[in-house]
Amino acid sequence: MSHLIFAGIFWHLVGAASAACFYAPFKKVRHWSWETMWSVGGIMSWLILPWAVSAALLPDFWEFYGSFSLAQLLPVFLFGAMWGIGNINYGLTMRYLGMSMGIGIAIGVTLVVGTLMTPLLQGRFVELFSSTGGRLTLLGVLVALCGVAIVSRAGLLKERAMGITAEEFNLKKGLVLAVFCGIFSAGMSFAMNAAKPMQDAALELGINPLYAALPSYVVIMGGGALVNLGYCFIRLATQSSLSVKADFSVAKPLLVSNLLLSLLGGTMWYLQFFFYAWGHARIPAQYDFISWMLHMSFYVLCGGLVGLVLKEWKNVGKRPVSVLCGGCLVIILAANIVGLGMIS
Repeated sequence: MSHLIFAGIFWHLVGAASAACFYAPFKKVRHWSWETMWSVGGIMSWLILPWAVSAALLPDFWEFYGSFSLAQLLPVFLFGAMWGIGNINYGLTMRYLGMSMGIGIAIGVTLVVGTLMTPLLQGRFVELFSSTGGRLTLLGVLVALCGVAIVSRAGLLKERAMGITAEEFNLKKGLVLAVFCGIFSAGMSFAMNAAKPMQDAALELGINPLYAALPSYVVIMGGGALVNLGYCFIRLATQSSLSVKADFSVAKPLLVSNLLLSLLGGTMWYLQFFFYAWGHARIPAQYDFISWMLHMSFYVLCGGLVGLVLKEWKNVGKRPVSVLCGGCLVIILAANIVGLGMIS
């Protein structure tokens, strides 16, 4: 059992690494509006890949989804849409608070809400205090939250050293958006929990447990796509400074490059939840809520490590880097505490 749990933690780390790196290809897109770039990548990650993977896994694609009632599918879809709203708020949070403070508050809130709300709603929260494993698991969540706070502090020190400030710093507005972002982003955790009947049905069809959660992504990410693509399309249609025609009128080599980079970014974004499903499948059922904590804390961890590899922390001084490394070690400690809790 223990080797399966640590395999699950490893796959959550792989998924988080993909999440931490997915925006790198988008940064190389040139002369395109953010809305066009995000829409192209989103169509790949929220629509094409979930549908293609599910079609490859399921014996009869339409029969599978037709076997569920609207009452079963609607909560899954709406939680996906909730998570999509969190994605949009994430960008606005960075705008008003800056990267470090925005990430610290938003990720901290979504880590706590997405992790603990599920057992709370299921009436299992109090039970966690009655066993050594449960108490260790909750301790791991608390330590992970501390790690996120330390890494965010390192980011704030980095921004000060480099003279970086938020575009339109507004503490009051930014804090409200950060909290909303954290709450709504936890919709993915709620959606995965609501989609358990779909996962059980996939298992009954003989689908490998590692892939059992993937068919539910068609519905979950469909909700997220509705919100994100709707937001982008409305802006493209109403903002005079934006033009899809102009974006697709760039020179052919640049057009091909932008398309491939956006599709690559979308693919990497999808892969975070592809491997999230692998990790989730290895976590014991009584601790399945902990998958979200592992994903979000590893996301912060990998984001910091990727920044070091790409030399984003060069010339900021020793203190910010030391604080970053300390925060990363705390997150690694949290993962080990959670692992010990699950095998206790």
